[in-house]
Amino acid sequence: MSIPHGPLIRSFADLTDGPLDRHRPVVTLFSGGLDSTYLLHRLARAGFTDVHAFSADLGAGEDADELRHTTDHLGVRLHLVDARHTFADSFVRPAIAAQAVYLDTHPVSSSLSRPLIARLALDLATELDAAAVVHTANPSQNTLRRLNGALDLLGCAVPYGSPYDLDPVDREQKARELEEIGLPHLGKRVASVDANLWCREFESGVLDDPEDHTVPEHLYTWTARPAEPPADETVEIAFARGVPTALDGRPLPLPELIEALNLRAGAHGIGRYSGLEHLPGGHKVLELREMPAAALLLRTYRHLETATLAAETVREKMHLEQVWVREALEGRWFGELRTACQEFITSCATRVTGTVRWRLSRGSAHTRAITAAAPVYVRDREAWERRSRPGPGPGPRP
Repeated sequence: MSIPHGPLIRSFADLTDGPLDRHRPVVTLFSGGLDSTYLLHRLARAGFTDVHAFSADLGAGEDADELRHTTDHLGVRLHLVDARHTFADSFVRPAIAAQAVYLDTHPVSSSLSRPLIARLALDLATELDAAAVVHTANPSQNTLRRLNGALDLLGCAVPYGSPYDLDPVDREQKARELEEIGLPHLGKRVASVDANLWCREFESGVLDDPEDHTVPEHLYTWTARPAEPPADETVEIAFARGVPTALDGRPLPLPELIEALNLRAGAHGIGRYSGLEHLPGGHKVLELREMPAAALLLRTYRHLETATLAAETVREKMHLEQVWVREALEGRWFGELRTACQEFITSCATRVTGTVRWRLSRGSAHTRAITAAAPVYVRDREAWERRSRPGPGPGPRP
């Protein structure tokens, strides 16, 4: 049975020349960046009188005062929702168990955040009886199909989509128009930054060209080079039934555990990634990111998984992991195939309990102890060989 959904918004004309009632509520996804601020400006200029800017706090340390300054300046109501625990528990946790790494290059991130943002924005739109749900993804951003795909699968019954899909506006024009209305700071950003507690991702601007790119050091936060490099240290990560639960024996909720590990592993320069990600039609774009906690948590999980599961089970799971990643990447988080893969992955996770102790040094992490609650590994090879040696066969027949 198909789920009814609203028509797609793909251009500014769909907003301004279509049948939308400009006095009914409109929900926009708002990050505080150039694209989402420019959208608010265009809606205000077109006469929309009840615009609601939705922003989800996913642990990136958003400046609520700066967001509110922008929306107040434009006469828009801001809805800032604390979704850190939901994001960690319902989206990051399954991704850790699924070893959600894109083509062996980088852990996925926006594939996890976009379905949650879409769901929360749709909840707000339903509460307000909104006329539309609008975001600002560009055709060169995979966010476009992830947000549209999530809203489609969630059954969004009002128009939704991005006016930049078919109607791109160059960066200089957006910056110029916003400066003219008293918001000059947005045009000074050298790259697009997308951040949450799991990842800080950089793209576009000075990072457009895969053949010539260097991330300005000031963009890095977790892996920024300290004036005095930290001494080598050990950290022990505990999992219980597939869920990270403690650092160095100290129980922590998952968001706080990720935050602490981002700082500790990041101080050693661990967790920088670069990679090309495909767009519809086969072209690829460059993305760079820092993900210190992800780097260690994913590796810890794999070590404990191989310590507790049969090799054939792990092999089959590794195949399903890339199916899981593909479905999330293509905007089908709420689809039946990813959900079915998750059932198998969750079943495997029930055995993944134990700890891994890491030695952290500049740019590297090495295991010092892998300890599983129900291990299948051998601790004493010679003893195992003696026990497994076949006994003497029967004597000669008389």
